[in-house]
Amino acid sequence: MAQSFKAVDPNFEARVRDSFARQGAMRLIGASMGRLEPGYCEIELPYRDDLTQQHGLFHGGMVSAIADTAGGYATYTLFGAEDSLLTVEYKINLLAPGAGDKLVACGRVKKSGRTLTVCELEVMAVKGEKTTLCACGFATLIRLADRPDRPRGA
Repeated sequence: MAQSFKAVDPNFEARVRDSFARQGAMRLIGASMGRLEPGYCEIELPYRDDLTQQHGLFHGGMVSAIADTAGGYATYTLFGAEDSLLTVEYKINLLAPGAGDKLVACGRVKKSGRTLTVCELEVMAVKGEKTTLCACGFATLIRLADRPDRPRGA
């Protein structure tokens, strides 16, 4: 059963997308943010040869990076405008090769608490019309109350 969450911040989407735009790591690998709603986030990563391992498949580090980011931003949709977060831990199971035209990571909040939030993570490999679950896991994130998500010195 899917949980339904309500955003505390009515401007959550603009705030979350602005934060994602400042993610140097996601920019470096060419990831983009897709669907976003309270408690849910998708991150897409198009195939590039420099994101692969020796067999030409997406490297597990890329799979993990977008899964962690999707979980973080799914969580961030539920926070106030003056809060931020950090990942405390995450566990990822690589279930199938990351073979495809792109990867799509989904972060879905399972339980949002006052301090800690737990997210379910899934990464799909998409090749043409075929979609394969290539990774799943969980992440725990901590709310940094009254510590805005802004660049240093801003």
